[in-house]
Amino acid sequence: MRYRSINATLIAFALVLTVTAFWSATSTNPDGDDAANVIAADGSKVGAAEDTPTTDGAKKKGNRFARFFKAPFKAVGKLFGGGDDDKMRRLSEKDVARFESSPLQRVDDARTPAAKDIDRSGGETARDYLERGRALLAEGRLNEAITELTRAAALDRKLSQAHSLLALAYDRKGLKDRARESFERAADDSHDAQALNNVGYWLYENGNYRAAVDKLKRAARYAPSDERILNNLALAQARLGKFDDAYRSFARARGEFDGHMNAAALAERVGRDSAAIEHYEAARKIQPSSEIALRRLADLYLRNSRADDAARARQSLESAQAQLATREN
Repeated sequence: MRYRSINATLIAFALVLTVTAFWSATSTNPDGDDAANVIAADGSKVGAAEDTPTTDGAKKKGNRFARFFKAPFKAVGKLFGGGDDDKMRRLSEKDVARFESSPLQRVDDARTPAAKDIDRSGGETARDYLERGRALLAEGRLNEAITELTRAAALDRKLSQAHSLLALAYDRKGLKDRARESFERAADDSHDAQALNNVGYWLYENGNYRAAVDKLKRAARYAPSDERILNNLALAQARLGKFDDAYRSFARARGEFDGHMNAAALAERVGRDSAAIEHYEAARKIQPSSEIALRRLADLYLRNSRADDAARARQSLESAQAQLATREN
């Protein structure tokens, strides 16, 4: 009876930890660059070109449900005495060298879907390995993706996409030096817009904004209407304080209104109120009843001691909301 009480108490405590972890997971901000998250919030494409969803539609990076399921079990593991030896460790350079040179072994069970049979009878090209690596990377099977992409790069050293995707896989493993080497190979004399985009966005994420702008401008020359590339370029330009340049890139990607709104949001985020006001005002000229533009203008005017302008903006906001309510009724 005593053991049942102890077990019941432990189970109840584990459930509390689970609920707490769920609350934490669903209330945290998205992972990754916060400026990119601002732009992606409305569905705009940003980031690496091959940062594709998994088969269940959730991003591998910033997956809140993954954090939800992982957090309680880590806590319960510590509760029952899990030590340092039980922790999963990030792969080292030696680990990568080992799995790149060793044959892969796979266990198929209820938790791991069976891999498709691969014909190794010969005659495979670098492109064959590239496409398999791309698919494995999208599924989050990083070790296998690295193996396939390494073979692709070995067969065709000028295949920039193989180096670019290999760099993404290394980066997700936390192997920054290897990622940098592969990104540099992808960018060498490359005319591949997506490879250049991936290099540029990686440079952006690592704080090298001038180099990021250079690579992303090159990518935009080869793919002048690619929304993802243009948005990434705008993000890097905004980090350099060039909000007018950022606006032009955003506008090429999504149109003038969205261009002004995105540039304004990034300017406001870093405390550049004058630039933010300028772009919100320009957005308002395009859509006079935009509630978001009016609300942000009212707050910014008030913060910058422009009480009369703030009052007029709030009056316009109330009028726009009243008109919307009338149409809905």
